[in-house]
Amino acid sequence: MIPTVAPAPADADQAGSTTAAGAPVPRPGRAALTRLSRHRLLGSPGAVAGLVWLAALVIASLTAPLWLPFKTEDQDFTAVLSGPTAAHWLGTDELGRDILSRIFAAAAGTLGTSMITVIVGVGLGTILAMLAAGAGERTETAISRVTEVMMSLPGTVIILAVIGAVGTNIPLVMAILGILMSAGIYRVILGQAKSLQSQLYVDAAKVDGLGPLGISVRHVLPGLANTVVVQAALIFAVGMLIQAGLAFIGFGPPIPQPSWGGMIQGASQHVYDAPWMMVPTGAVLALTVLSANAIGNALGKAPNAAAPHLPSAADRRQRAKAVAAIAAAARDAEETGDAGTDAGAKGTLSVRNLSVGVDNAGTGTGVQLVTGVSFDVEPGTVLGLVGESGCGKTMTALSLLGLLPSGVSATGGQILWNGRNLAATPDKDMQSVRGREIALISQEPMRALDPMFTVGYQLTATIRRLRGMGRSEARAEAHSLLEKVGIVDAGRILKTYPHQISGGMAQRVAVALALSGRPKLLVADEPTTALDVTVQAEILSLLRALVKDTGMSVVMVTHDLGVVADICDQVAVMYAGHVVENGRTAAILDNPRHPYTLALLAADPHANHADSMPERLATISGQVPQPKDWPAGCRFAARCQFAGSACLEPVPLLPSSAGDGLVRCVKADQLAIEGMDWLATDVPAGRLLPVSPVSSATPEPAPEQDSIVEKDLA
Repeated sequence: MIPTVAPAPADADQAGSTTAAGAPVPRPGRAALTRLSRHRLLGSPGAVAGLVWLAALVIASLTAPLWLPFKTEDQDFTAVLSGPTAAHWLGTDELGRDILSRIFAAAAGTLGTSMITVIVGVGLGTILAMLAAGAGERTETAISRVTEVMMSLPGTVIILAVIGAVGTNIPLVMAILGILMSAGIYRVILGQAKSLQSQLYVDAAKVDGLGPLGISVRHVLPGLANTVVVQAALIFAVGMLIQAGLAFIGFGPPIPQPSWGGMIQGASQHVYDAPWMMVPTGAVLALTVLSANAIGNALGKAPNAAAPHLPSAADRRQRAKAVAAIAAAARDAEETGDAGTDAGAKGTLSVRNLSVGVDNAGTGTGVQLVTGVSFDVEPGTVLGLVGESGCGKTMTALSLLGLLPSGVSATGGQILWNGRNLAATPDKDMQSVRGREIALISQEPMRALDPMFTVGYQLTATIRRLRGMGRSEARAEAHSLLEKVGIVDAGRILKTYPHQISGGMAQRVAVALALSGRPKLLVADEPTTALDVTVQAEILSLLRALVKDTGMSVVMVTHDLGVVADICDQVAVMYAGHVVENGRTAAILDNPRHPYTLALLAADPHANHADSMPERLATISGQVPQPKDWPAGCRFAARCQFAGSACLEPVPLLPSSAGDGLVRCVKADQLAIEGMDWLATDVPAGRLLPVSPVSSATPEPAPEQDSIVEKDLA
């Protein structure tokens, strides 16, 4: 398989070094600023505004003696109940005291005592929840009974009783309020803490000898961070409001010490003769509460949360603009005669120059994820999209159904299906295509199955919606579909929930769900990746039988060249967002023309025969470049063993000299003529793992060839 001829031209090294040298080296200071700017708190305008407001309020309050124009007790009897003036920017109260000075003088005390409620309430509730989740059922029962008693106590009566006993000691009152509120926080956090305690990594920590305290602090508490932050923001806001309410009814700080609640109470007595007096303090209190909630909402978002599949209103408007632009471009091409293709035969999918990109703040000028993808899928055939992760396979497949993630849309090209350009079809009109004409099988079957409903309910509901059948007819059709996908005990499976069946069975149910609307095209996004070898073979056999019996076509997204060889009639090899080779499966696997296809085959152990298996499989150095880093020339040149100076220029997708198929490589013919293969590169000594034979006697030195080589297979 591996020849002795040197594969790379003389200028390959020069091209590689140029690429490496041309990469900008980020400076540490700029990288730190970039990481800071991507923080979830700074990614929310509301949170930034809230953070600025709270910071300004605290700083202004702590430095109030240095800049306030009046002391809080100073009285100006010439300006009683006045509105905003040059001397008193926010007006004065009934005693002629400056409202601005009193608001900022009271801010630090109000915020500080509210934080006491947060620390006591959230801290105690979190500790009790982690203790109950990790210490066993008896401890959980005892703590739960105590918290239930606390929740049944009248909090207002207790606080008033404390005030009657010890006076208006606001820090003590807010601490007691935190203890009372900790019971509710405990109930909120307990369920999540118990879920985290049941995770596999917690079991692994127990095996490693980590104690309950270490598990709670190291593994459970970080998982509770989002919930704790949201609860803290809520309690902080509630604490401020309760403190203001107590001051409003006369249980605030002693006179003449200012408080927001006391100022609102004084303003309420002059709501008719001096209505402005209520506005400044009320607005400051409202803004502070909103700021705390905005910060909590921003920090409560999971840092690794995926973008929602359901687009927001702004995303829908942007997607509608992109669809309208594609439709306008298609009409212009038809008018000028530059359309380049017709609508194709019925049941044939024709993708022409498809581009998918990220919308950049609503401007439509974001990074391109897929560019210039073209292929055809005839009725009754299977097309395989193959390549490494990050090559754009899934984005291409999802664009066929208009199911691109939020913030991503088709930016150009055509998806021709039954006389329609799906790339220019509004989302509302795509509802008549999804399920009825084109269906999807996802990589994880549980993403298509709702754990709250039985398999039978989900199948019958889908059949009734897509075909308009009655309840009994849909039930019979669901039973028939399960039998069609190879489920023997279909009646029992219809009554079960998704979590009660195996992964292979769930994938069969997902296939049946996709067939509910009798689609003509099936998009399968790595449907066998999460399955073991035996079940994978069964699913592939099922898909092969469905294609043969129903005549539908399939677009198969996969990493596995063995799957491509087993089921696909055509294959499109994708790299860095575009197709590098396209043609009949047998021709490409037997006689590949692009170096990337050569490398994938050389790195695949199934592509080598036992008698010609090399000592070490080939690898592909480096990784797929990010879309923002795509070069102007060949996108595979930086990793290619055959790259030269000609690869620095843009390379079109041209017909292969072998006949059927297309290839995007300027050296395709040269590689075919010289019969070159992808060579296994040298592996650093640090990555060689010696293998010693197990023997009761003294082991002999292992031969040099007995070593495990770490591989990075595509």
